[in-house]
Amino acid sequence: MRPSLTTPTRRLAAALIASGLALLATSPAQAQEWPAKPITIVVGYPPGGSTDLMGRLVGAELSTRLGQPVVIENLGGAGGTIGAQKVASAAPDGYTLLVGANNELAIAKLVAKSVKYNAASFTPIGLIGSQPMVLVASTASGVKNANDFTQLVKKNPGKFSYGSSGVGTALHLAGEMVKEQAGLFMTHIPYRGVAPLTNDLVGNNLEFGVFVLSSGLPHIKSGKVVALGTTAAKRAPATPDIPALAEFAQFKNVDIESWFALVGPAGLPQPVVARLKKALNDTLQSPDFRKKMAAAGSGVAAPDVDLAAFWRAEIAKYTKIVQFAKIEE
Repeated sequence: MRPSLTTPTRRLAAALIASGLALLATSPAQAQEWPAKPITIVVGYPPGGSTDLMGRLVGAELSTRLGQPVVIENLGGAGGTIGAQKVASAAPDGYTLLVGANNELAIAKLVAKSVKYNAASFTPIGLIGSQPMVLVASTASGVKNANDFTQLVKKNPGKFSYGSSGVGTALHLAGEMVKEQAGLFMTHIPYRGVAPLTNDLVGNNLEFGVFVLSSGLPHIKSGKVVALGTTAAKRAPATPDIPALAEFAQFKNVDIESWFALVGPAGLPQPVVARLKKALNDTLQSPDFRKKMAAAGSGVAAPDVDLAAFWRAEIAKYTKIVQFAKIEE
């Protein structure tokens, strides 16, 4: 015989059932209401850079597709990590997102003990695109191609230097990957940004350097520096005349790019993630968006990329380079 329920117990049970049904009934409605106000996309760099451009291009598309304004908040400093930390600490409600690059999302934690967040601090939404870097030589170096570069540096170990935009940046890691692949001994010179790096290369005060392709291209086209090769596995569509370093036997495994992704704080509700993924995937297939990305020298990611798996693989790749170069801030 089942025990009988008292009247108060019946009332409590009925109330719990009713409240549960109410939650089930309202959850889809609440998900459909998002977004009910403007969305902020944080970019961890000042206006005008490549990550800022990605944020603004994606933000405009998301605004159209989600029916709410998307505001770009530039929060520069510490190589993008200040902006990333703000999003990692934000409420997981879908109103604070990050368009970030591999510098702050995958590399910073490996080289700086001060970085408190990691990949688990974010909800992956989608990969936006990527852009190769390019190894260049000063005109005074006399180097014309990747083979010249290898022969010169190997004959003179420790004599030559290469520059990047800072310690622990994707440019720095690209340079170290080049060194590791060909067994080269060169000194890395970190600059405080691209501008002083450019000045020294163009002024022939530095023999070699690594640029993001879009930053280096104007100086390559003007003949102020010599392009030795791009760092992706294949030639960049924007520069089919510049070989990929991987085409040369000594650099056959060089494959590293600057990439950009849309993420939110950990714990974003699944219905919100699904709407953001749909809006981003539609954006990636937009001819107008793809045209703007090509003009910026960037490739567009495939809509079906598993960002979480891609992210893990990139961290594993960077970990090996950081260990080889003994990079630590």
